[in-house]
Amino acid sequence: MAEHDAPILEIENLSISFFTRLHEIPAVMDFSVTVRPGEAVGLVGESGCGKSTVALGVMRDLGVNGRIVGGTVRFKGRDLGTMSAAELRAIRGREIAMIYQEPMASLNPAMRVGRQLMEVPMIHEGISRTEARARALEVVGDVKLPDPERILDSYPHQLSGGQQQRIVIAMALMSKPSLLILDEPTTALDVTVEAAVVDLVKDLGRKYGTSMLFISHNLGLVLETCDRICVMYSGEAVETGSVRDVFDRMQHPYTQALFRSIPLPGTDKNAQPLKAIPGNFPLPHERPTGCNFGPRCDYFRAGQCDAGDIAMARIEGSDRHFTRCLRVAEIDWTAPLQKTGTVEATPPGKVVLRIENLRKYYEVAANALFGGGGATKVVKANESLSFEARESETLAIVGESGCGKSTLAKMLMGLETATDGAILLDNRNIEQTPIERRDTQTVADIQMVFQNPFDTLNPSMTVGRQIIRALEVFGIGATDRERRDEMLRLLDLVKLPREFAGRMPRQLSGGQKQRVGIARAFAGGARIVVADEPVSALDVSVQAAVTDLLMEIQRKQKTTLLFISHDLSIVRYLSDRVMVMYLGHVVELGTTDQVFAPPYHPYTEALLSAVPIADTRVKKTHIVLEGDVPSAMNPPPGCPFQTRCRWKPEVPGGLCEREVPAIRELAPGHQVKCHLSADALSCW
Repeated sequence: MAEHDAPILEIENLSISFFTRLHEIPAVMDFSVTVRPGEAVGLVGESGCGKSTVALGVMRDLGVNGRIVGGTVRFKGRDLGTMSAAELRAIRGREIAMIYQEPMASLNPAMRVGRQLMEVPMIHEGISRTEARARALEVVGDVKLPDPERILDSYPHQLSGGQQQRIVIAMALMSKPSLLILDEPTTALDVTVEAAVVDLVKDLGRKYGTSMLFISHNLGLVLETCDRICVMYSGEAVETGSVRDVFDRMQHPYTQALFRSIPLPGTDKNAQPLKAIPGNFPLPHERPTGCNFGPRCDYFRAGQCDAGDIAMARIEGSDRHFTRCLRVAEIDWTAPLQKTGTVEATPPGKVVLRIENLRKYYEVAANALFGGGGATKVVKANESLSFEARESETLAIVGESGCGKSTLAKMLMGLETATDGAILLDNRNIEQTPIERRDTQTVADIQMVFQNPFDTLNPSMTVGRQIIRALEVFGIGATDRERRDEMLRLLDLVKLPREFAGRMPRQLSGGQKQRVGIARAFAGGARIVVADEPVSALDVSVQAAVTDLLMEIQRKQKTTLLFISHDLSIVRYLSDRVMVMYLGHVVELGTTDQVFAPPYHPYTEALLSAVPIADTRVKKTHIVLEGDVPSAMNPPPGCPFQTRCRWKPEVPGGLCEREVPAIRELAPGHQVKCHLSADALSCW
């Protein structure tokens, strides 16, 4: 092999364990992957499968309890395990850089951005402050941040989340590393910002010739970003190969099960429901003998799959395609997916919630951060929202951070009161009634399922007690026995074993905790459930189960579901109607079919183009929105979207910059707030 073709990173039979006082916990076993020059390798799998542990093993940053117990990690042919601490320090940051999931965890809040960037080459290369400043300006320009001088003189808190992540990428690139490790770098970002960051990473990889190890649970993102993929399950690599081979010719049951649990185009909650992976992810000390995926596998054969350790096997006729499956030659991988059974759609009932010209403004001191006083400014969080929701209907609310989705949810829940307009629950006005003054029935009627299941349960209270507490608040049951029976029925409703009533939250997985949150929301017979990103913190395999659980409960109880999300794949799968928000305005409202096909608002077009789809057959126009969402304290004149709209030149006379568009109905039930003509909106 020519020297320039030699691998940048070679991980061979790597095993990593964490040691407690009682025993050794194997986190990664017999793991092998190779990253070649200029190559991007995606590492995918559920939480707890060992992806981040592999990355920390490469960085030799496993803490006091972690230890490499087998195998080797070679960087440019050198064994990292034999290097001294000084040699490792020389490589980290300069030749191997890592980008973490949460950008603020990587930035010093008390130090200006420019100084943090300049430190990297000054420490690793010994260059002067002047040279470091010049390089920082160049790299900030490379990551497409406006006004680099201003950015360098800013503190991290003065930047948006997308800008902070770009700074972290710039910091990683300051010494032009040979290998860049990205650990879920876009999870906390909006889909439009995610698309821009992914494009940026690909462009910079080409410019600098950087090899990448891209850790993600998003298969669509890996398809758009990577050349090769490694699928992990419970500490092991179960399938590796080129992205095309693995996506189009998958050769492991777990890979197949992952694809069946994500909402690809064509899946439908009624006609073609998702198929969730049965069972639960095994804990490290509960791994089965033989194939780790065996207890959840459709093709498991006793006596063969559980007989002993299973090695990776090569798939003939493919580009370095390997699988950890003994039955790979016996399985018909081209067989069509057996349908999980169609579900009869529930027709929407009467209108239970009506919003009329709802506004929410906040008055803040111009210098509120520094003690208040002086002039006040108005933050226009919601502007003239009007819509209605029916019994048994799922209305999805989508848009970027700062568009007003959560403010709307707070007003529905009574955590905020409206500035103007009306919220009508069964034709009763509730917009000026805070939650502490709402009657018990109103509180029970509108409930919420939150984004993070870990933060919404009391860690010192059993699961059963938390549900019973909700029943007590809502006045359900005359005796303790009746409330306990109702609590057990709710556990049945969310498909949790009844013995979970005695467990503490720490003993539950993320998906199980979210089910408890759903049970608690339905404890008072909720008629309207506001689900705020209820599956974004969950693995794709758990997402399918929790999503279908919500749909099943909705059908049984005829609940109205307001589903707030930035994941348009999930939205297309489960929603009946979609409301698109931007900077406090409703810019589009219609049925799912109407919103997901032309004619649609230019912002909806950009949102749809930014969604990564895990299907090699899908070709879509790629639109990256320039700039950030404007501040609600200082919104642009005219159309709220005009500062980022690529179609603004098509509207004559500068109308977009002068007037807020009126709501127009393109078809019955399909509303758009845009100056473009219906013909122009139809010809995307």
